[in-house]
Amino acid sequence: MTISVLLADDHSILRDGLAALLETQEGITVAGHARDGREAVRKAAELKPDVAIMDIVMPELDGIEATRLIQQSSPLTRVVILSMYSTTEHIFRALQAGAKGYLLKESAGAELVAAVRSVHAGRRFLSQKITESVVDDYVREHVPTDPLGTLSSRERQILQLVAAGRSTADIARALSLSPKTVDTYRSRLMQKLDIDSFAALVKFAIACGLTPP
Repeated sequence: MTISVLLADDHSILRDGLAALLETQEGITVAGHARDGREAVRKAAELKPDVAIMDIVMPELDGIEATRLIQQSSPLTRVVILSMYSTTEHIFRALQAGAKGYLLKESAGAELVAAVRSVHAGRRFLSQKITESVVDDYVREHVPTDPLGTLSSRERQILQLVAAGRSTADIARALSLSPKTVDTYRSRLMQKLDIDSFAALVKFAIACGLTPP
């Protein structure tokens, strides 16, 4: 049985490199590419790939929120997060969103094929530098204390778009909301985060990995 893979990353060179590596493997085919989180969600719903390799920091919608939405629209697709972040907070949020694997970019070339085969077989895959037992304990016992844990999925989406410099009208169109509703969400999330300026909001989003520096 051939394993179909969707590659989602905003850097075309990385996507092409990963695709070239996967296409040399017997029983694996690249079904599609996505340049941002929203395109990844659309492509997953359309193509129903067996595995999606998802960058954690992407335009429009970050990889973790995209993972959450893919689990709703294509629940049989197993997501592997591709990330430069190895902190427990990032790993925790990825696994809670439904990701079955977490792959560090620095070792992606050596571990990518193993990750695809493992999650397709129903097993979790974590980069060797991440101790699985530690993560298991963390997911089971830890209550997230990072500020993002207090935000709803919609608030996180709006936070990312606001931090990317998108206008209220643009955000409203992207999320199929009214401008007034967007303003309400923005006010609420800034209150929750105790942030009162655009510059501070952008700095927070970068620190959390929602938008690139």
